[in-house]
Amino acid sequence: MRLEEFWKRNKKALVSYMMAGYPDYETSLSAFKILLREGTDILEVGFPFSDPVADGPTIQLAHETALKGGIKSRHVFEICGRLREEFPEKPILLMTYYNPIFKMGVENFCKRAKSAGVDGFIVPDLPPEEGFELKEACRSEGLSLVFLASPTSGERRLKLICSHSDHMVYFVSLTGTTGARKELPIQRLKENLQLYRSLCEKPVVVGFGISTQEQAKEIAQLSDGVVVGSHFVRLVGEGKWQELSESVRSISEAIRSC
Repeated sequence: MRLEEFWKRNKKALVSYMMAGYPDYETSLSAFKILLREGTDILEVGFPFSDPVADGPTIQLAHETALKGGIKSRHVFEICGRLREEFPEKPILLMTYYNPIFKMGVENFCKRAKSAGVDGFIVPDLPPEEGFELKEACRSEGLSLVFLASPTSGERRLKLICSHSDHMVYFVSLTGTTGARKELPIQRLKENLQLYRSLCEKPVVVGFGISTQEQAKEIAQLSDGVVVGSHFVRLVGEGKWQELSESVRSISEAIRSC
């Protein structure tokens, strides 16, 4: 597994999110390639969905625009396949809500993802106690299933999330939805991650709200990886390609310096 192998070789990661099909198919493909070329370690491919409850305005718009542009599941898997051919060693995770998986059929979804070179899933609206069917299908296809922990996750829940999550845990930095923030609750996050470390040995990446080099470095000192999404999505939507390249490089360098 590429995700498992990555963590054996590396201590820190930039995890970058981008929406498939935003603002259109070819533009999103170009954006993914920039992310991977400029320093992304693990790629999150957003799967367009009509009711993205965990996402803030920037990524909600990306979902809506991709769907209005006619992006279907086959296009998402096709994009993943094209990226896999060009970047054979990079872990690729689908960030998808559970409804598209359920609608396609759990086993079928996993088989199609595997065929496209996907390494696993992050499903923000699927709690671990309800993820048995997907977990089994992932196991049969050699895919990772990554669950989310939050600032409200207590000791018992963190243990549950850790035991069910494959190769890493995604820790949400704050309560609320995705989206860049000027300030992050660093002290509370530090306490949350100290509790996590006392209970779980799996790598933990932190997402939601991170958009600057300074924030990324501060978070990377506490965790094994930093997730950046809305910031990159906004730059793509605004057509700021040079700024996107520079931002990925600077954030990646900040993380690696920790």
